[in-house]
Amino acid sequence: MAASPDARIPFDFAAYQQRTRSGPCFICALAHGDPELCSVNHMVYEDDDVLIFLNRYPTLRGYTLVCPRRHVERVVDDLSEADYMRLQHWIYRVGRAIELTVPTERLYVLSLGSQQGNRHVHWHVAPLPPGVPYPEQQLRAVDLGRGILDIAQAEMSRLAGQIRAQLR
Repeated sequence: MAASPDARIPFDFAAYQQRTRSGPCFICALAHGDPELCSVNHMVYEDDDVLIFLNRYPTLRGYTLVCPRRHVERVVDDLSEADYMRLQHWIYRVGRAIELTVPTERLYVLSLGSQQGNRHVHWHVAPLPPGVPYPEQQLRAVDLGRGILDIAQAEMSRLAGQIRAQLR
């Protein structure tokens, strides 16, 4: 029997925290083609300046990350206004592509991270599907404590391809 589209599995916070605080920058490793990361991250788009890929730990279907390719730690201090605006252009385009791919009532755009872990600047572009009860929206919708969606790797690849097609 197949899992329901919104079936969730527990998220291992301890392992995640260990990896993000003591391991190499996962975005830089992905940018440099680390085979282990490339095999589990579903790339939507990349060029010399930006990486766009599905969130490896999705709480919403179509949840995507947009990152500068070069290592940047501070959203405004480490980016020129022009660089920041180019990234915002990608966030807008990715948001439109996501909305054309999955049912979306509201699109959440957040820049998360910490100097203590996940230092590389990245934006979360997360589509809230229609019909989610209000108490489960906003920050609750992206809360890893509720678990992550149990989406098969083949489905993640298909979803990345659909979003990629909408970017064109």
